[in-house]
Amino acid sequence: MGDTTADGSPVEVYTLLPPDGEAEIVHRAVPTGAAVLDLGCGTGRIAHRLIELGHPVTAVDDSARMLAHVRGAETVRARIEDLDLGRRFPVVLLASHLVNQPDSHGLLATVARHLDDDGSALVEWHPPAWFDTVTEGGGRLGEVAVHLSGVVRDGPMLRATVRYEARGRSWEQPFVARRWTEPELADLLVTAGLRVAGWCTPDRRWFRANRAQVAESPRHEYGL
Repeated sequence: MGDTTADGSPVEVYTLLPPDGEAEIVHRAVPTGAAVLDLGCGTGRIAHRLIELGHPVTAVDDSARMLAHVRGAETVRARIEDLDLGRRFPVVLLASHLVNQPDSHGLLATVARHLDDDGSALVEWHPPAWFDTVTEGGGRLGEVAVHLSGVVRDGPMLRATVRYEARGRSWEQPFVARRWTEPELADLLVTAGLRVAGWCTPDRRWFRANRAQVAESPRHEYGL
């Protein structure tokens, strides 16, 4: 099975997965050259491209094996939920649908703790439609063949297994994702001291969040 992290992520696969435009989405949404705190950076798939685009990156992951592949960034080994660097950033990145974990309160608290007062958090999530339509099947990400199987829906939770194949090898990674409605997501963000500030992509898979003002209502922002 090869080298895997504590959560079952196969390190070699993550070194082979290509960037998929994520860094460009972040780059368009934030000031030129803004420093980025990349939470859950993995092997640096997004961080490396952000650096090429002119953004200094602080890359955080709880796996030393993942961080060993990151180049050109300040690296920090830590669980996202436990991170407290004692400084804030103009941009905090939470990609890879991490916000759809069964309990993401700690993740978002870390985002808020490290975000400048006038900064932006860029977050990738699985919107509700994904949970309603996702089916078993396959595709490719660069040279990596990807197949989803064992899809089980249980209330707001979806369980499945991803199988990766590349270079004559295969890996399996089970995962659990939680379906958040847009109002639920807005409430979740406000609990962490954040608010939705707008959508970054037409498919509403990426959104920008800012620090919340005390008097603001979370749901009023979702029309943006």
